[in-house]
This record gives sequence, C-alpha cells and structure tokens, in this order.
Amino acid sequence: MNPIAETEWSNWSGFVTAQPRTLAKPQNQDELSALIKTAPGPIRLAGSGHSFTPLVKSEGTILSLDNFQGLKSHDPQKLQATVGAGTQIGAMTRLLHDIGQALPNMGDIDKQAFGGALGTSTHGSGITLGAYPTQLEAMEITDGRGAVREFNRAANPDAISAMGASLGAFGAVTQVTIRNIASYRLHRRRWCEPVADVLDRFQSVMTAQRSVEFFYIPFSGHAMMLTSDITDAPATSRPPNSDDEAVNTLRTLRNFLKRLPWLRGRLIGWAIARLPPEDYVEAWLNVYATERNVKFNEMEYHLPLEEGAKALREIIALLETRFPEVYFPIEVRVVAPDEIWLSPFYKRPSCSIAIHHGAPEDPLPFFNAAEPIFRRYGGRPHWGKMHNLTAKELSALYPRWKEAMEVRRDMDPDNRFVSPYLARLLGVDL
Repeated sequence: MNPIAETEWSNWSGFVTAQPRTLAKPQNQDELSALIKTAPGPIRLAGSGHSFTPLVKSEGTILSLDNFQGLKSHDPQKLQATVGAGTQIGAMTRLLHDIGQALPNMGDIDKQAFGGALGTSTHGSGITLGAYPTQLEAMEITDGRGAVREFNRAANPDAISAMGASLGAFGAVTQVTIRNIASYRLHRRRWCEPVADVLDRFQSVMTAQRSVEFFYIPFSGHAMMLTSDITDAPATSRPPNSDDEAVNTLRTLRNFLKRLPWLRGRLIGWAIARLPPEDYVEAWLNVYATERNVKFNEMEYHLPLEEGAKALREIIALLETRFPEVYFPIEVRVVAPDEIWLSPFYKRPSCSIAIHHGAPEDPLPFFNAAEPIFRRYGGRPHWGKMHNLTAKELSALYPRWKEAMEVRRDMDPDNRFVSPYLARLLGVDL
C-alpha cells in the first residue's frame, strides 16, 4: 500500500495539521479500493494542501492520489480530455497545450491537484467563465465501500451536478473527463486606478471584458486592475514576477510604520499609483497563474454580483480602521453562475472577495470580524478557504442541499469519508 513514512500532515500555510494513524499513497485502483475498505477511518484525501480549512484533517487515514496522474485520453473533435485527478494543474495545462486544448479559465495558483480544485469549486475570474466543475463531462469515483463507479453528464446529469463540488465527501475521485476549448493566446493588461472609482462603476467594470479582476492594496486607495482577453496577436514576453517582493515590501512598511499609519498609507499609495502598467501577449497557460512563495491564510466569500461593491467598501473600512496589521492585498473576482448543487456559484453571477493574512500571524481576529459582513450580503464561503459556517447555516444557502446529501449517503453509506469536521460541515451524525 506504500505507506508514507511521516506521521504528520500539514497544509501549505501550516495552519492546519494532522497526525493520522495512516498516511498512504496507493499505487493503483486495487490498492485504493482495499485501503478504503480496511484502513482506519475517517479517510480523507490529500492533494497539494492548498485548502485552508480542515478538509483533509483526520486522525484515521489520509490518502494521497499522487499516483493517479497524467493524461489518459483525449478527443480532438470534442475538445475533451480525460486526466487523473491527482494531476497538478500546472502539469495538466502543459499536457493539454501539447494536444491543442486549453482550460477556458484558471485561478491564479496552479499548484493544486485538479481533483482538489474540482472538489472545492476553485475558480478564476470572468462573468461568463465558470469554476472548474463546470467543465466536467464524466468522472470516475471510488465510493465508501471501495467500488469504482462511473458517471457522465449525458447519462447521469444529476450525479455530475451533485458531485461536481464534492469536498472529498462522496468518495475518492480518481479520473475526470473535462470539456476544454482550443489553445489560445491571452492579452494581459495591468494598471492602477483609484479604488473609489472602480467601486462606483463596479458592475460595468467587472463585466466589460472576458476576464477582469483586481487587487486592493490596504491603505493605498488604489486598485490594481488585471484584464485578460483572447487575441490573435503574436506573443510577447511576460514581465518578471515581482509579487512576492511587493508583499515583502508591504510587510516591511507595516513593521516600521506601525505608529505612523498616515505615512504608511501615503507611501503605499504613492508607490502603487506609479507602478508601470503591464501589457503583454502570451499562451494561456503562461498568463493566469503566478508563483506565490510568501505564505498566507485566506478567507473568501462569494456574494451576489450586485452586492460586491457594498460589501467591499465595508471590508476595506474594517481593515483600515481596526486591523492595521494586515498588509496582504484583497483579491476581487467575478464568476459565472452554474448548475453544480454545492457550488458557491449555484444559479447566480457572483463577486468573490478574498482576504488574506500572513501565515505566521493569527488571522482569526480579522477573519472573524469580516465574516458577518460577507454573510450579511448573502455570501457563500469558498469550501477551501477559512470560514465558521456549519450545516445549519450552509443548508439555507444551497437550494439543492438536501438532494446533494442524499447522493452523498448513497455514495458513502458507512461515512468512511466523514471526519468530525465534515460531520459538522454537512450535518452528518457519526
């Protein structure tokens, strides 16, 4: 069964740790099925650890699907590809590009295992562009009794809708078929403008182009705008990435100017307003994602699009009046509605607001103060980002919650995949 020698697991930021009885990396389907039947429970699935919630945490068994990787097959006419769910997104983009296919959109981190990104409804930005589960055409999943079950959108549309965002609670997704588009180039632009102007025109700004997002730098008064549009123009060179350096500079300013917040704000605003704009063309897989080595913790809520500007104004005011120690930017994106039952974007165009705090520092005071704002505006939390909701609150936010839980019980009748955290999250009696 190839048990892993270490007895401790932690997520990327180090905020979530676990001491399971078993860490294992099954070599193949037979080993995976046997482990699901016999390993000490609860069984949780580990990708690359880029979730900030305790989705993976277990005192029983943590399974790595690192051996379920790679491109299995593809259809050049339908522009579909079948990939192992353990494949990291960055590696998958290169495999798809080599066969002339492309993801329609991506988030800004590509280190996640694709199965984990699907299970948490990870997304990029664009009002016509859905989260990763909207690409699902078929999935292969090993259920709570070790049986391999296959579903496809044509024959089992409700199953795909129910398990598209699965949280690893329905079984072990090992292989998926996704619907792609032909490879393309993107024209990426970056510039800064006053955040007040952006918020005054929020819906028109965020829906004007194929992909729009922005970062608000605390105390700067400015939004760093990013847009990406498909183009036939020839490729140019992407400028060097300086995001980690910029975050370190913001931390340094915070540290040295704690007692002079007005000077800190003036210096940051001056620097942001004078950032040189970016304007380049590159292949899709070289544009969306950015290397991020400065670790943080994150809370992200998805709100009705029309509530985004109001909520963000309150979040900015909260940060700048009560939490001056926060220096990480706020990320703002938009996402298309979908039909995935447990997707935060179910049946509504959404504005996503992500707040961050440096990993060595306690994020909870800021996050706990911000969460009531998100909730007041009808927000649904990102499944992989920090939040405090349980089944009582979540079931009221998802119209198909009851049906999704019925499918989950059918897939895992013995609750092999339900940890104490999942039990609270989904309302399962253990």
